[in-house]
Amino acid sequence: MRNYIQPGDSLTIAVPYAGGVTSGQGVLVGALFGVAAIDGAQNAMIEAATQGVFDLTKEPALAITAGARVFWDNTNRRITTTATGNFAVGIATQAALAADITARVWLNRVPASGA
Repeated sequence: MRNYIQPGDSLTIAVPYAGGVTSGQGVLVGALFGVAAIDGAQNAMIEAATQGVFDLTKEPALAITAGARVFWDNTNRRITTTATGNFAVGIATQAALAADITARVWLNRVPASGA
């Protein structure tokens, strides 16, 4: 195919955050969510993984059940189970306790309604 560009499991994006991003952190650019492969200052071009399973910082004191839909809270730059005002990023692949710092997330944009 002459129009094929790349697999799409990682994409080059510009870091949108004033404080930059570090490798392994989630990053949201418009409707594109990924996990930073490298550190980058604001506006730097970095690679971000758009597919896979990652341990991502979650909302403190929040327990998450395995199989729960999870969302990206872009204001606080963390995973939450609150859909309102947040961006759907995937599904928790295992339970996370309230005391846990991270949640294991399969990046898969599923509708918040379950449809």
